[in-house]
Amino acid sequence: MALLFIVMLVTAAGNTAMQSVMPSIGTALKVDDVWISLAYSWSALLWVVCAPIWARRSDRRGRKAMMALGLIGFITSMALCGAVLWAGLSGWLTAFWALIAFAAARGLYGGFGSAAPPAVQAYVASRTPRAERTNALSLIASSFGLGTVIGPALAPLMVLPFMGLGLTGPFICFAVIGLAALVLLRWRLPNDEPQFAARGRTAAYSSGPGAPTLQEHGEADDDDENGAKDALDDAEPARLKWFEPRLRPWVIAGLVGGHAQAMVLGISGFLVLDRLGLRDNPAEGAGPVGLVLMAGAIATLLAQWGLIPRFNLGPRAATLSGILVAAAGTAMLGAAGNLHTIALGYAIASLGFGLFRPGTTAGTSLAVTRAEQGQASGVVASVAGASFIYAPALGVWLYNLSDWLGFGLIIALCLAVFALGWRGLASDTVLTGERETAD
Repeated sequence: MALLFIVMLVTAAGNTAMQSVMPSIGTALKVDDVWISLAYSWSALLWVVCAPIWARRSDRRGRKAMMALGLIGFITSMALCGAVLWAGLSGWLTAFWALIAFAAARGLYGGFGSAAPPAVQAYVASRTPRAERTNALSLIASSFGLGTVIGPALAPLMVLPFMGLGLTGPFICFAVIGLAALVLLRWRLPNDEPQFAARGRTAAYSSGPGAPTLQEHGEADDDDENGAKDALDDAEPARLKWFEPRLRPWVIAGLVGGHAQAMVLGISGFLVLDRLGLRDNPAEGAGPVGLVLMAGAIATLLAQWGLIPRFNLGPRAATLSGILVAAAGTAMLGAAGNLHTIALGYAIASLGFGLFRPGTTAGTSLAVTRAEQGQASGVVASVAGASFIYAPALGVWLYNLSDWLGFGLIIALCLAVFALGWRGLASDTVLTGERETAD
């Protein structure tokens, strides 16, 4: 679990460190805000396409191999992004070509980095009972959340004068940290490559104490009290589609709410620069932006480490309560005028999304059989990526036209999720209860 934690933490920390400095880099390059947001679109699109592919392959090739591939994609992307942005800030490339090269290098993360999160999620989901699934996935989500605390906290410290790295320092530093995580993963995580073709079921893997052992004839795990049902679940599944009836309510909630979350994240850095008057001093913006993102990340951890396990929230309760809290935080963020109120509003919104995301993830997982967990994790990752294709750029564009156009749309999306979810999401009792027959 420590190694799985590290995989998610490093990628999250690197990405949020990048988000801390990108508004300042865009301002230094004299690039409009919306183009900085659009630079992520290609990566997000690749994530949507590739995440389900890697998720299905993890069922055949093993979760460890996909985690390693994801880390390699992350490392390569961060190193190249840092190099091309340094070239742009140093005058070796024009702003236009620096941004194009950044988008291309970022595409490596969307294409290959998307292999890791579905593998981690499927690894955990396939080894936890249904009644514990929300808490287990919340714990994994919190590793990502902890990374979002560490990334903004470290980013200002990584803005190094050494070799003129400046604002690109966090990219290079996290590429090195990612390389160390890859070495640990390859060295310490037991090999989980399937030893035979998984005919009619997902293969179990030997991954240390407490993990399922490989069954010679495909029987259910002896230590799983629901083993007989899981054996029925393990019939070779058909390919899952986004909007099939079992998944449709959770996918719609995740997609609409994910767009709202992506818009908040896209706007927040530029909001800090505008409200604090830092447009003329972009290098000074990394600290305040990082502080706001860190406040949001801590609130997310509070939701995932504190509220969900303390109140034993099921998927439906976490999703609906979280999206209402997110709407309230967004309204406060839109009205904020100083660093304190900006951080508070963003923290409240992040608290809400910190409840919402594990809720929709667990709901998607619980809607399908154990044999379909790899595919379900791919759907979750793909939906999350789809939220970032155009939503951040749309949010920033509307924000630049009028503050309340951007924030008003976000609030409207949150309320739409609540209304649709209230009618369409299955109750927590049904989701977490024992099934009498295989799905």
